[in-house]
Amino acid sequence: MRYYSTRSKNNAVNFATAALTGLAPDGGLFVPEEIPQYPQAVLSSLGTMDYRDIALETIKPYVRGEIPDTVLEDIVQSAYPFTAPLVGVGGRFILELFHGPTAAFKDFGARFMARAFAYLRRGEEKPLHILVATSGDTGGAVADGFFQVPGISVTVLYPKGRITPLQEKQIAGLGGNISALAVEGSFDDCQRLVKAALADENLKKKTALSSANSINISRLIPQAVYYTAAAGRAFAGRTDPDGEATPRKGTGSREWGVGSVVSKHSEVTNTQSQQTTPPPPTPHSPLPITLCVPSGNFGNLTAGLYALKMGAPIKQFIAATNINKTVPDYLASGEYQARTSQATISNAMDVGAPSNFERMAAHFSWEEMRRVIVGVSVSDEETRETIARVYHEAGYFLDPHSAVGWKGVDKLIAENKIDGQVGVLSTAHPAKFSETVEPLVGPAPVPASLAHAMQRTVNSQTIPAEVSALLEALL
Repeated sequence: MRYYSTRSKNNAVNFATAALTGLAPDGGLFVPEEIPQYPQAVLSSLGTMDYRDIALETIKPYVRGEIPDTVLEDIVQSAYPFTAPLVGVGGRFILELFHGPTAAFKDFGARFMARAFAYLRRGEEKPLHILVATSGDTGGAVADGFFQVPGISVTVLYPKGRITPLQEKQIAGLGGNISALAVEGSFDDCQRLVKAALADENLKKKTALSSANSINISRLIPQAVYYTAAAGRAFAGRTDPDGEATPRKGTGSREWGVGSVVSKHSEVTNTQSQQTTPPPPTPHSPLPITLCVPSGNFGNLTAGLYALKMGAPIKQFIAATNINKTVPDYLASGEYQARTSQATISNAMDVGAPSNFERMAAHFSWEEMRRVIVGVSVSDEETRETIARVYHEAGYFLDPHSAVGWKGVDKLIAENKIDGQVGVLSTAHPAKFSETVEPLVGPAPVPASLAHAMQRTVNSQTIPAEVSALLEALL
């Protein structure tokens, strides 16, 4: 597979080059020259395949010739001791993406990336320095994924005072080969600084540089896996048992949703929900699912588009944003206007100039996007109301980002813009946002990984939102 820049199809590179350099020389993002198709045998088996087998089949064509299948299998097995359960809540599917070590969906991309980088750089003497901008969860996932990886150091930039205390501890509490910079500005400022540093010729002479944001193709491709896995499960009429971190009301509670598909084809008892494998599917009419994606920098949704183009049984996507609604406005008008981000309680989505929109535009015209993506925006007030309502009606804790997705579905159903099977991506565990969630519904159950992270001490350096300040900190 070859990769070219979103800004030019000249000078295509291989996967290793695209991954290890992060950003194309012309400032564009790397995209694959083609989107491979799943073999029919894989598509017909998605409902019963193990998550790691789906990951292997998804990633393999993108790295063929550079990462041998046996090595890739080892990477996948090491990266994913956890999966992404598809559970029923209040008549909908919830795709839980917070069962990894930092309790956020970014674990799926970051852990694969760290292991792929270690393999691709085998034998290299020059150390690699990774720069990453984060609006919340990316930094923690990248820090955890690359912690103590030999020959690689990481610097995470985050907007000072605009991430949660727990997120800051996950980013700036590890030490070792992980450094943290608190930027006096927004996420967009952090992202701008990282792009400038990656393009700085003097810095590149001193150290090998790369990025671990969703601008890096090696972090984006593995995120397509959970879309395919979830769509396959839903198409087969199946859900998964609750996982250890599933945030249901009550200690050990395992209530299930009562929606049309869930109740007809996937309802299980509390005893069944403790099983390590879900019950077998019952016959039903297969229907592709609509998936709602809480969106900020739009890397997650871009990964979903890759899964769709590979053949996953997905009907369409919902791009649910907070008041930073650059892309929903584009879908409505056809005019893209980046803007300054505004702070909200769903802070990881506070992005006014989403980088991955450039990838979306490289693969789809406006008309094509409008056929597969419906945009919607949600206010903080609506987000809080949704957290409280879903807890009281369905006994399930939502974090602010997942609540944006849930409310987005509510709005579009009311406007008759979507129908059929609907799933909401739950991108982070609600315990990560106790400052918002707890006053509304009380404390969410805390996974062990988060309880451990809460004990860390923050060690970061504050810098102004200026390129010179970042270069001085790095040099």
